[in-house]
Amino acid sequence: MRFTTTEVQGCVVVDLQEHSDDRGFFARAFCTTEFAEQGLDTTVVQANLSFNHRAGTLRGMHRQIPPHAEGKLVRCIRGAIVDVALDLREDSPTFGAHTMVELTADNRRALWVPPYVAHGYQTLADSTEVLYQVSGPYAPEGERGQRYDDPAFGITWPHEVTVVSDKDAGWPDWDGRPLP
Repeated sequence: MRFTTTEVQGCVVVDLQEHSDDRGFFARAFCTTEFAEQGLDTTVVQANLSFNHRAGTLRGMHRQIPPHAEGKLVRCIRGAIVDVALDLREDSPTFGAHTMVELTADNRRALWVPPYVAHGYQTLADSTEVLYQVSGPYAPEGERGQRYDDPAFGITWPHEVTVVSDKDAGWPDWDGRPLP
C-alpha cells in the first residue's frame, strides 16, 4: 500500500499496490503491520456498508466525541464519491481544515479518517456503495455533526446536493465557541 498525507493532520489516502498478471491483479486492502508502521490505528471493530440510490446524495458531516473514538477507513466499492474529512479537533494544528478525495470503484483508493474528525461524502454516481472499517463501536450518545454547507468551513461540494437526511441538513452552523 502507498500512504499519502493530506491537509488534515492524521488523515491519509491509502492506495493499493497492485500485483498484476493475465488473471487480473491482487492487492492488500488492509494490513495491520503496514498501518501500524504509518502510526495509524489497526483496530477494526465494525465494518459498515452504505448504499446510495442517487448521484448527489450527501451523508455527513458526522463525528464522535470523546471518549467514543471512531477512526474510519473509507472505500467506495461501487460507483464514485467525493469523500471529505473536516478537522474539528480544537487541539489540532489543522483545526478547521478539510480534505476532499475522490474515491471510486475504479481507482480503489481509500481514505483513513482519524477519530474525532468529521466525515461526510457526496455520491457522484447512481447506485454507489461505500464500505467503512471502523476502529470503535458507534455510540449514539457520542454522535455530533456539522452541517455540510456550514459557511465557517467553506466546503465546496462538486455537485448540487440532491438528497440529504433531515438530520444532516439540520446540524447547526459553528458559532465559534469550543466544540463538544
